[in-house]
Amino acid sequence: MLAAAVVGLSSAAGLTAERNSLYGKGVVKLVSTEWLQNHLQDPDLLIVDAQADVYDYFAQHIAGAVHFCDATLRAPEHGMPVRYLAPAAMELLFCRLGLHNDQPVVVYTGKGKLTGGGDGLAQTMVAYTMARFGQDTIYVLDGGLDKWTAEKRPVTQEFPRVKEGNFKAAIRQECPIDMEQLKKLKDRDNVILLDARPTKTYEGQGPWVKAGHIPGALSLPWRSLMAPDNPTLLKSEEEIAAMLKKLNITPDKTIITYCGTGREATNPYILFKYYLGYPDVKLYEGSFTEWSAYPENPTVTGPNPR
Repeated sequence: MLAAAVVGLSSAAGLTAERNSLYGKGVVKLVSTEWLQNHLQDPDLLIVDAQADVYDYFAQHIAGAVHFCDATLRAPEHGMPVRYLAPAAMELLFCRLGLHNDQPVVVYTGKGKLTGGGDGLAQTMVAYTMARFGQDTIYVLDGGLDKWTAEKRPVTQEFPRVKEGNFKAAIRQECPIDMEQLKKLKDRDNVILLDARPTKTYEGQGPWVKAGHIPGALSLPWRSLMAPDNPTLLKSEEEIAAMLKKLNITPDKTIITYCGTGREATNPYILFKYYLGYPDVKLYEGSFTEWSAYPENPTVTGPNPR
């Protein structure tokens, strides 16, 4: 079992059995399509549709779901792109969504029925952001809308009636680290720095002013963790275990994830921090966009970390 043999979690049931219902440790958990259908009528459950294009939401969504685009979560700050909005702005956004801090919320996304758009990352991006700003109970739908519709589960075109929430932002300081903190930590023997971008980007084929990756970073593309035909469906426990063993990723290490803008890195962050329960996981939110913008910061091209 991944949980017992590789990750060191206490559950003997393992990932596969747990994923038949609800799986994870702490604030964010993975839920099955069956679990969600059985809880659609829960009066306090908020369902968030994070499809990239609102027209895809118009075409179909799970009953009761409110549309929310993850692009609204970030904006430029002093010229630096894609920085998180201030807590007060997050409160406004999440209150408009109908969110309360102690309310359970399910997040899903999918490949748009109308436009074909959506990379699958929206559900981990929204889930991470909610956790970062203080939401207490977050569920991510394993397989997203694509698995839901493939199983012939019901969808609708009707909009729900949702009352404004009273969400209050309280940043969980254990989630993000900044560039200076990264510099102090990344070269320690007990730290593993993971680059969640595609392999070619890691090696140097990217749009940034500098090519390559942060020195010392191992390549773990977020997409490699997901099913080949569904970017919102986590791979089997055996496949994940094999990848972690190959990279010597163990729960006794501090894990730091990063990517291009901090969005792709939310996928492995949630995997390690919440699904697998690793005790010390961080996300470098500035990621390669910030790192490469500073002339003094070195980068490495090619397949090797250094």
